[in-house]
Amino acid sequence: MKAIFINGSPRKNKNTAQMLESAMRGAEQAGAETELIHLYDIQFQGCKSCFACKLKNSKCNGICAIKDDLRPVLERCYEADVVVLGSPIYYSYPTGILRSFMERALFPMGTYKYENLPDGTRRHIIQRRKVMPSAIIYTMNCPEDYMKEIGYPPILEENTKILADIYGYAETLYACNTYQFNDYSRYDFNLFSEQDKRRYRDEHWQTDLQNAFNLGKRLVELAMKNL
Repeated sequence: MKAIFINGSPRKNKNTAQMLESAMRGAEQAGAETELIHLYDIQFQGCKSCFACKLKNSKCNGICAIKDDLRPVLERCYEADVVVLGSPIYYSYPTGILRSFMERALFPMGTYKYENLPDGTRRHIIQRRKVMPSAIIYTMNCPEDYMKEIGYPPILEENTKILADIYGYAETLYACNTYQFNDYSRYDFNLFSEQDKRRYRDEHWQTDLQNAFNLGKRLVELAMKNL
């Protein structure tokens, strides 16, 4: 049982990374071997629209045809049992590097084909061997109420829908109102209070980490049921 965790944040030891590491511990408790990958350590670009993965008799088999430093990561993700992505929110969206990863990881697994089912509906044909429980963990500076007020969930849940289509199952986990800076005195702001941010973190951060732990554990348990 292998669970891969993808860090789409440029920071390796802050909020997103800590949430992913907690999810990893949950996955390990459930019996999985885990790996954490920092995308900012890898030189790669997003999809180049070569459409090699969509050719008739394509030999891509669900893995992007571009042979660069990301290719081994994509191969390991394709073989994994669980995949968890993590990203901070930059202006309403996950980081560009995570989106580039998703293009390269997910588009080759999808096809332009459907099959007709006995009940009259259609099912998207996906190039995967099994259901791979997955999730996206989002961390963000804005509080939960404000996140909902400005319409983040409908935007961000679109990524979860894509994961669910390609991997067969997906969840979303939010960590809101995060503590951003080590030293707030260095930064120019009056939109929020550093004291309020610190108090919120002291009251909620351990709960956020526990939610991530539970997520990692739950996804591995789901993957085991599908074996």
